[in-house]
Amino acid sequence: MLDKLIMIEANYSQIEARLGASETYGDPDLVARLNKEQAELQPLVDTFRTYRRTLDAKAQAEEMMSDPELKELAQEEYQRTLEELPRLERELQILLLPKDPNDGKNVIVEIRAGVGGEEAALFAHSLYRMYSMYAESKRWHTAVDSANETELGGVKEIVFTVEGDGAWSRFKFESGVHRVQRVPETESGGRVHTSTVTVAVLPEMETADVQLNPADIEMQVFRSSGAGGQHVNKTSSAVRLIHRPTGTVVECQQERSQFQNRDKAMRILASRLYEAEQEKISNEYTQQRRSQVGSGMRNERIRTYNFPQGRVTDHRIGLTLYKIDQVMDGALDEIIDALAASHQAELLKEQK
Repeated sequence: MLDKLIMIEANYSQIEARLGASETYGDPDLVARLNKEQAELQPLVDTFRTYRRTLDAKAQAEEMMSDPELKELAQEEYQRTLEELPRLERELQILLLPKDPNDGKNVIVEIRAGVGGEEAALFAHSLYRMYSMYAESKRWHTAVDSANETELGGVKEIVFTVEGDGAWSRFKFESGVHRVQRVPETESGGRVHTSTVTVAVLPEMETADVQLNPADIEMQVFRSSGAGGQHVNKTSSAVRLIHRPTGTVVECQQERSQFQNRDKAMRILASRLYEAEQEKISNEYTQQRRSQVGSGMRNERIRTYNFPQGRVTDHRIGLTLYKIDQVMDGALDEIIDALAASHQAELLKEQK
């Protein structure tokens, strides 16, 4: 590991030197690329430099312990470095893990009401609100691509895009079945009902990232409509794409022009086909599925929201928080941080 870290630091120093060179200033594309490479390497290099300084401090403390006047102070410093080094070593191991190539991408989130009728549709809307508030807390932009609303304010299905650096790295843990236990707004008897909602999260792919044959895609246009079938506009700007080889259907109706809706629908189609291909590869080469964390499996319950008890439980890592109101208002970092840490632990275990 040490040799690899030394090589990475040397590469980082070369990038710094090139960014400071006068001949680099005239090439904006090169500057942008070098800045990106520098930003990607900086957390690892900073941690490595802290690790080396701590090693030096440990060696100096060992030498100072032979001096009676400095022995007590040196022992304190030596103990501090002994406690700090394992933490830094683990951090370096995590930073050296292979990066998910999609971590920096935008995401497409698809929420669908499952078991539970209108209550499931209402909770699907609650999850959309939760994710929108979480995205807002990160200063990411959210845009609805298509929605099938109900008369009571729920959604049978909603597809939206979250645009922001690192959106996939956080949202990718949300794929799965979300279960809610609460007294429905439509229930007069006060009985607790259990409903489900499915969430699928896909990295937004450009059409260039996935091989798409135009001859395989059928495009249909129709008028955008809102809840109850009311027409939002009088022109056929909404677009439906049908990928004939797979039967995948994508709709986009939120943009004003047919061209914008078609462009967005093509990216959603590319993302769905990319996900399908990734699952196919995974099924071919993985005999035994490891942790549910980050796997994107949607056929198992991943989280329960129990309103009477005020708790949220993520079943993949056994985490329970008694702060359901905050979670529903977008406070997801505590859950996502725990899922990310568990995922990293699994990756570290596989490398041993």
